[in-house]
Amino acid sequence: QPQVVESGGGLVQPGGSLRLSCTASGLTLDYYAIGWLRQAPGKEREGISYIKSTGGSSDGAAHFAESVKGRFTISRDNAKNTAYLQMNSLKPEDTAVYYCAAKRPGKGTYDYWGQGTQVTVSS
Repeated sequence: QPQVVESGGGLVQPGGSLRLSCTASGLTLDYYAIGWLRQAPGKEREGISYIKSTGGSSDGAAHFAESVKGRFTISRDNAKNTAYLQMNSLKPEDTAVYYCAAKRPGKGTYDYWGQGTQVTVSS
């Protein structure tokens, strides 16, 4: 059964950093675009970062929401079948459940979702 699993969440002080991992099994991650999304209490889920697949003719380009641009980076290690979200200069408003999701190029919806990992930014 193909799946993606997030890890790396936790409690961090404002200004701190965390790195989230999204590890895939049962699928070859380099042929999938990876999205990181988050949902804070009482708010809708929002997409915060996206990296294209590196398989085929895709260029692996990354994109970020304005709310995280300059603070978050996204990367992938295809040898480990894992994608990462490096989060720096964290703010209390970054507190949310973070999800990774994978989709094949050209699809409008994600094929696979992780279960989510909690990130809490608080002093």
